[in-house]
Order: sequence, then structure tokens, then C-alpha cells
Amino acid sequence: MPEPLEVRRLGVVRYQEALELQRTLVEQRRGGHVPDLLLLLQHPPVITVGIKGDGGRSHVVAAPSLLTKLSVDICETGRGGDVTYHGLGQVVGYPILDLRPDRCDVHRYVRDLEEVMIRVCADYHLEAQRCDALTGTWIGDNKIGAIGVRLSRWITSHGFAFNVSINLEEFNLIVPCGIPNRGVTSLKGVLGRDIPLGDVEDTMVQRFCEVFDREASLPPVRHRTVTDSY
Repeated sequence: MPEPLEVRRLGVVRYQEALELQRTLVEQRRGGHVPDLLLLLQHPPVITVGIKGDGGRSHVVAAPSLLTKLSVDICETGRGGDVTYHGLGQVVGYPILDLRPDRCDVHRYVRDLEEVMIRVCADYHLEAQRCDALTGTWIGDNKIGAIGVRLSRWITSHGFAFNVSINLEEFNLIVPCGIPNRGVTSLKGVLGRDIPLGDVEDTMVQRFCEVFDREASLPPVRHRTVTDSY
């Protein structure tokens, strides 16, 4: 019997607000006050850095003056992974899951998130795959889905970012995920046409439930966002 999953589709949320929301929900999940959750949202333009080494700050190539001009903040995250860029036209997923008792395996969890995005790509007739020694989901040498997670006593937070119609030129502000010899792509970039973000969220929920053996407890609610016209 699949475990229930509550899906919250939040629209556009500033990164720091989403960070605080996750911290609150992790404690609520730990206390049994909420079920497993999947938050789906977008962030306004932001560069995020991880906790390993300098967190990827050395991979921010844009000058501070340019970031200020573009109103792009740099935010510390508390997650694993290197530097990441978030912007409108990207589906960001934050699962708040209790992996106990039978999924207490970090490697498996990351592979499962990759699998969700691989299956979403397949729904658009695209062959995506994993890449040895690198996390994320790839189409050829270009990453379409990034992953950076945090686990606290087997409660998950942070998660994945899947590129739908994001402006790929914005990734030139950084060395994405600290990998200099590979690129970034999106559904729109590969297919050459606009993809409704809400439709991708619908598919993401379906594939997430398949991979994690969950059942969405309520029909996902689509929130109007500034990218509905994409």
C-alpha cells in the first residue's frame, strides 16, 4: 500500500523563504504533525552554494557588480552539492520525506531523484541518463536536472531543480555545479518549443509517486505564477 504524499504547489517563492519553510516542515515531519510532502515551486533569480569546501563560491564567475545589477543574490543553503542557479522557468522540488524504516540509503535516495527526472524526460520522448561519478540527470553532456540534498536523521530536505523554460544564458553567471566541461539544457532548449510549467509539474508528481511508492493524498493544486504564459 503506497504511503500518502501531500503535494504543495507554491508558485514563485523567494529562496530564503523556502529555506525557512523547509526547516519548519522538517521538524513538523519529525514530530509526525505532517505526512511526507513534496513542495513544487520556482525561485526568482538566485545563486545558491553548498556546504562542501567553499560551497562553490569559487565557481561564481560573474562580478559582484553584475550580480547586483541583475538583482541576483548569493544564498547559503546547508545542502550538499556545489553552486547552483535558480530562476523562473525551472521546476524546483523539495521533498520532505521520512526515509525510515526501509529507505535509509543516501545513495539510493539521490538515484531515485534522478530516476524521477529521467522518467519525466521520457514523457517528452527524450532519453535522459545518469552520468558516472556525477549527480543529476543529463541529456548528452548537458544537465537538465540538478540535485542537492540534505538529510537530518533520515528526514529529507532540499532536492532537485528541473529546467523547463529557464533562460539558459543565465547559467553563464556560474560554472554550473562546478563542472567546467559540461553544459546545461532545458526541455524548451531540446524540444524547441514552449512547455507549460504546470504540465511538467503534473508529470513530476506522477513520476515521483511511482519511484517513491507514494500516493498523492489530494489532487495537486496549480497555482498561478508569472510563468504561466511560458
